[in-house]
Amino acid sequence: MTSVERQLAAPVDAEEIPALRRRITAVLIAGQILGGLGVATGIALATVLAKQVSGTESLSGLAPTATVTGTAVLSVPLAALMTARGRRPGLVLAYLIGASGAGVVVVAACMGSFPLLLLGMAGFGAASSANLQARFAAADLAEPQRRARAISNVVWATTIGAVLGPNIAAPAGRSVSGLGIPEAAGPFLWAAGVFLLSALLVAVLLRPDPLLTARALAPVEEQSAQARSIRAGFAAVAASPRARLALVTVAVSHTAMVSIMSMTPVDLGHHGASIDLIGLVISGHIAGMYAFSPLMGRLSDRLGRLSGIGLAVGLLACAALLAGTAGGSHGQIAAGLFVLGLGWSSGLVSGSALLTDSVPQAARAAAQGVSDLTMNTAAGLGGATAGLVVAQASYGWLNLLAACLLVPLGGLALFTRRRGRSRR
Repeated sequence: MTSVERQLAAPVDAEEIPALRRRITAVLIAGQILGGLGVATGIALATVLAKQVSGTESLSGLAPTATVTGTAVLSVPLAALMTARGRRPGLVLAYLIGASGAGVVVVAACMGSFPLLLLGMAGFGAASSANLQARFAAADLAEPQRRARAISNVVWATTIGAVLGPNIAAPAGRSVSGLGIPEAAGPFLWAAGVFLLSALLVAVLLRPDPLLTARALAPVEEQSAQARSIRAGFAAVAASPRARLALVTVAVSHTAMVSIMSMTPVDLGHHGASIDLIGLVISGHIAGMYAFSPLMGRLSDRLGRLSGIGLAVGLLACAALLAGTAGGSHGQIAAGLFVLGLGWSSGLVSGSALLTDSVPQAARAAAQGVSDLTMNTAAGLGGATAGLVVAQASYGWLNLLAACLLVPLGGLALFTRRRGRSRR
């Protein structure tokens, strides 16, 4: 360990690990509740706000795209910061950037500036990066055979805030009507305050740092600083077929989810849905994403990571079929979005656990940053394309294209399973 890491990592005996693991998990869960609330409150009406500011539907998909792009761009520097200083400073910085971005969105909405809105949405995406990185913080001290469950428990915690978020989006918008702020921008003002609370919680209570503690407990040969560089993270992923499969899994799952979810409010609006109904549909989708993640974690630990990935492919395909053929049926779209959330959950939990299993401990934080960079870059491209596809073709075509992404993922998972069996 470096001299900085020795100062930041508190000495921990092996018998203290179970209690420390529970306390770290509790802090991460509380942070996820707040972070999920802030992200979901703002993102629920992001495409609606973008359409109002830009004046055209074809550009509305750029708002969630900017958010995903910000998450992707910030994932590598945040991973580098965590690699050098631990999880706590990286998470705190990410929430602070997210709060600043939400404030910029409010200013942009008042000014009617679409470029400034996209800049604010990119900063807002930093909070999503913090929420994603928190799942890996839960795995730092987890037992290998329970790693997926540790990840899924923190993912599950997002349910509370994420389900409430879209439902309070409308009241948040109405609360700022007397301040001269557009109603669709109100949720972002609330999100900024929530992100500041998240940063304070993590800064005060996430001690000792889980990543630095895990390094202190690792064998001496795994404590090389050179082995923890971002370049080492890329190399570790490239060297492992299972790590590459994990990377593809989280990227495809996230891209399919973001592409379909981001344009669903616009499609519902075409069929006469109110803002409150849109909020309920998005809440059901987010419940599917997070509420059942402990089940996905247990299935991944018990049946294997590849089985969890196969389940994700099947659920995402069913979701695309339901949503893409719904037409004006609000109930069918709601069902499709719920199943879409389940598929994303299975893919994220199984893929994240497989990645953590497949790379050396020293390179994990860097490899996890590479994973988030890849998944959010791919999803950013998908979100940008989604608005154009819906504007030029239809929402049904968007779902068909998302389903096509699952074909190479399913083939790669089958190839990896057969390759593993042939080696055994």
